[in-house]
Amino acid sequence: MPTTRGPSEGDRDSASRGPEAIDVVTIEQTIEMALGVSRGQLQVSTLVDLEAQLRGHIALLREPARKATDRMWQGGTKWYRHITRLDGIERQTEQELNPLPFGALIEVQLMARDCQWLLDGYKENWR
Repeated sequence: MPTTRGPSEGDRDSASRGPEAIDVVTIEQTIEMALGVSRGQLQVSTLVDLEAQLRGHIALLREPARKATDRMWQGGTKWYRHITRLDGIERQTEQELNPLPFGALIEVQLMARDCQWLLDGYKENWR
């Protein structure tokens, strides 16, 4: 069973062909791991790995989010909320991971929440 889903459920084949195919299941698993990483012993190497995975997922999800935002009425409240959130996500992903373990944990978890927001919008075809 394919795990790659595009914005519309009925077009799975075309979504899984291109280099921009989005593997929703893998992204969800990464988010779940990132949000649950504080439940065990804190490993900085795990945080670094999760951060790299989340950056990759965000890079894939950012383009469809930008395109959807560009189609919104620019000046509306919905557009403003989306564009502001996207700009914040982009700024955050440009930053290096905090060298302190607790700071890195917080940043990874915030990045996971941003990734979840992008994924939710993608799955709902940006409402």
